[in-house]
Order: sequence, then C-alpha cells, then structure tokens
Amino acid sequence: MNTKAVFRQKFLEVRSNISIAEKKAMDSVLNDKLHAFIAELKPKVVHTYLPIGSEIDIYPLIDFLLNEKITLVCPKALNKPFLQHFILTSIHEIEQGRFATLYPKDSIEYKGDYDLIIVPGLAYTSEKYRLGYGGGYYDYFLAQQPSAIKLGLFYTCQKADDIPIEGHDIPLDLIITN
Repeated sequence: MNTKAVFRQKFLEVRSNISIAEKKAMDSVLNDKLHAFIAELKPKVVHTYLPIGSEIDIYPLIDFLLNEKITLVCPKALNKPFLQHFILTSIHEIEQGRFATLYPKDSIEYKGDYDLIIVPGLAYTSEKYRLGYGGGYYDYFLAQQPSAIKLGLFYTCQKADDIPIEGHDIPLDLIITN
C-alpha cells in the first residue's frame, strides 16, 4: 500500500469514528461558518460536492444557496481524472454515480467559471494541502480554475502534520474547520 493510501485509510477511520451527536454539532458549526463566508463573498456561481458517508453534511447550506438563487454546480466523476459539472436545482433530483458519489439528475451541464469551489477531503495540512480520495479528480479540476477561491471544509481532527505531496497536488486558498 502506498503512503497516500495509508493516510487515506487512517483519516477515513478518524472521520468515521466521530459520534453521530458530535458530527451533527460540528456540521452545524461548519455550515454557519461557511454561510457567513459566503454572505460576505457574495458569489454568483458555487461548485460544491454533495456529501456522502461520513463527509461533512452541507445540505443546510446547499438549501440556503438554492433559495438565494446562487448557481450551484456539482461534479460527476468520469474516467480519471475528469469531472463533468451539472447545475443543481433541487437536492431531491440527484442520482448516484461512480464511487457512490451523487450528482444532479437530468441537469444542464455547466462549462463556465466559478467564484467558489467547495472541496471535500480526508485530511489537510497547515500549508492548505488536502488529501483526497485518490485519482486526482479535484487537482485536475482546480488547476483549470485559477481565479476561483478553493475552499476546503474539514473537522479539526482531520489535520495532518504532514501528508505526501506530489507535483500535481493543488493547495487550497482557504480551509474552514469547526
């Protein structure tokens, strides 16, 4: 098993071992912090993941953004390292894709630029590097969006002193933790 795979397993376990009550409380704090950031930023187009498993539940924020008529775009994983991007109009009209990820069903493809990209991950460093799930999907995508603010959401227990960094890894601009 390569070094990144060892880190992935470790931090997936760390995140999965958070109690339901603690996770709910931390998710609420993170949604509030992200909401405040977005209220100040006033983005017109936001790219976000749709949470699965033990990922941070940002559905309350997604609901708010949809109500505010902010264009929300979500990824669909294709063959490595490509993502296809679709406009989200309802959290009730989604379907499951590769790796059990979720994306908008029967939606319009989006090919424009983004003001903000909210990125999931397993771990982060103080240098704002993130450890993803492997495959380089987000690194490839982020490299194509130099003007977008790249924001990672993490629980504080996901902070790593060091993770293996490769040449294609793209650091985030901002990390918000609980």
